[in-house]
Amino acid sequence: MKVIVDLCVVPLGVGVSVSEYVAACQRTLAEAGLSTHLHAYGTNVEGEWEEVFTAIRRCHEVVHEMGAPRISTTIRLGTRIDRDQGMLDKIRSVEEKLSS
Repeated sequence: MKVIVDLCVVPLGVGVSVSEYVAACQRTLAEAGLSTHLHAYGTNVEGEWEEVFTAIRRCHEVVHEMGAPRISTTIRLGTRIDRDQGMLDKIRSVEEKLSS
């Protein structure tokens, strides 16, 4: 089953700046071959359910390996089985309505 996830991984106990941890997580998602879109407060991730959640687990492992003692992650997700719709399709649909 395909899933679109809005993922926000926040390492705790590592100081104020977390960009190096975000970059490591982005690399992990890319290595998994997933379609992603980084935004200011997280990343949209698209793919098959098992692949996405395996990659999210790997993000946690990588961030812990970097020294983060705790991680707080927020996940919002959606699935759709009536038709194939990806992240870009959803964005395009709204943009079309905005331009009319």
